[in-house]
Amino acid sequence: MTINHNTLRKEYTITAGEHQIVLGKHTRIMGIINITPDSFSGDGCLKKKHNTIAMAKKMIRNGADILDIGGESSRPGAHSISSQEEIKRIIPTVTALAKSTKTPISVDTYKTTVAMRALDAGATIINTIKGTNPSKSLLKMVKKYKAAIVLMHMRGIPTTMQKKISYKNVIKEIISSLHLSIKNCLDVGIPSNQIIIDPGIGFGKTVEHNFEIINHLEIFQKLKKPILLGVSRKSFIGEVLNKNVADRLIGTVASVCAGIMHGAHIVRVHDITPIKEAATMTDAIVRGTL
Repeated sequence: MTINHNTLRKEYTITAGEHQIVLGKHTRIMGIINITPDSFSGDGCLKKKHNTIAMAKKMIRNGADILDIGGESSRPGAHSISSQEEIKRIIPTVTALAKSTKTPISVDTYKTTVAMRALDAGATIINTIKGTNPSKSLLKMVKKYKAAIVLMHMRGIPTTMQKKISYKNVIKEIISSLHLSIKNCLDVGIPSNQIIIDPGIGFGKTVEHNFEIINHLEIFQKLKKPILLGVSRKSFIGEVLNKNVADRLIGTVASVCAGIMHGAHIVRVHDITPIKEAATMTDAIVRGTL
């Protein structure tokens, strides 16, 4: 008897500027490019002086479907930087990639000024960590440019989000917050097919909360939006395996596969090649065919 697991992952087509991104048939890989000196994962391009353009193009060759560029660390305890500094960090890379590749470019920001400059430079997705309380000006900017938006759930701010964590029902409360955020987008005029949700693994959650979210990811389908899952190298993996951030690839692969089995459409990761292989294999198992 064949069990159809595809009920856990509905199909969507997301409009992001000139891009039409089909989600659900295959897991999409979002490659992380942190142009910061203080990324939790140790991959900050400013600190290591990486050639971000070469890194991005290698990610595309290895299977990245979307590039996510960030200029401000959102690790636990991180402090915000000015819009001017964030723009200085990311816009040259966004501009260069938009001119040299057809891969959709996402920018990880919650600031309207940064979003506007990034969209002008060729980005077509805004990925905001303040997805449960985005500013109206940011939403209007997304609408104006016909961009897609990723609404991520987070309680508090990175500086304080891992202190005094408390939920009565973590799944129910995240869904309620994201439902309101979706409504705010629709009220501003952002079409439904330009909205993606992210439950925010590790953002104001305990290890056990993260497990519960992944184990019940299919419940988020009631929001009728594609689901992005960000688990790459995160601290809950280190807690389980007692591994530092540089040694969490196997834990990341396991978490990604579990997320796909429970309905994730997009996985946001650092290590493209192994995750692409793992996602392709998991997709085949879920479909029950090549």
